[in-house]
Amino acid sequence: MSIGQTLADARTQAGLTVDQVSEITRIRQPLVEAIERDDFAGCGGDFYARGHIRAIARAVEIDPEPLVAEYDAAHGGAPAPSPTVIFEPERVKPDRRLAPNWTAAMAAAVVVVIAFVAFQLFSGGDDDKAGKNTAQQTSAPPSPPQAAPVPAPPPSATDVVAQVPAGVKVRVDAVDGNSWVSVTNSQGQKVFENTVPKGKSSQEFTDPTQLKVVIGNATAANLNVNGKDLGPASTKKDVVTLTFKPGDPQQG
Repeated sequence: MSIGQTLADARTQAGLTVDQVSEITRIRQPLVEAIERDDFAGCGGDFYARGHIRAIARAVEIDPEPLVAEYDAAHGGAPAPSPTVIFEPERVKPDRRLAPNWTAAMAAAVVVVIAFVAFQLFSGGDDDKAGKNTAQQTSAPPSPPQAAPVPAPPPSATDVVAQVPAGVKVRVDAVDGNSWVSVTNSQGQKVFENTVPKGKSSQEFTDPTQLKVVIGNATAANLNVNGKDLGPASTKKDVVTLTFKPGDPQQG
């Protein structure tokens, strides 16, 4: 018995209609009917076909794995698993040349103040020797010396490091149904490809510059990007391809 016939018989035994299976799995009714006819062309590829087979099998309460194995045998086998690679953002070393020499600046300011005070003292002594008349003609005492203004320090190396983006982080939450997720990093490596069951979340994927996320049954999945919940991955499309970078959230 073929995959489609097995699913159709199991659906009938479970007392479910095609519409009910479509509502449970969030797979469009015409696509469910096509799969029961062993027509997988509308699935969008082997990855999504496997996900649809698993979702329908669980909905009609049969083990999906023998059917997936039968599909793989007929379509070239299952893909080899890809190791998950987690990238950490590069740290920027502070440039020691930017640190100002405050000791030299303060010493120069003190020298200027001392020189100014000494000049005022010596000038006052000469005025006293010139006679009382000159002293009486002075309308006001000289202004007290003022310290030279100290410039505000430039941003420290710590501030510069804090402004460097920490990369991009993405998590997929399967809220209303099973979702099929594929994640590719900025190096073009596929770091994740699997089904996220309803009510579960994928691990959080990170990359210094960019993550490309493909989601099947996207209307049932929520996105969390850089710590912010974006809501449903799509409100209309079954399959979406999204790209995220540091500084998002915004759907790519």
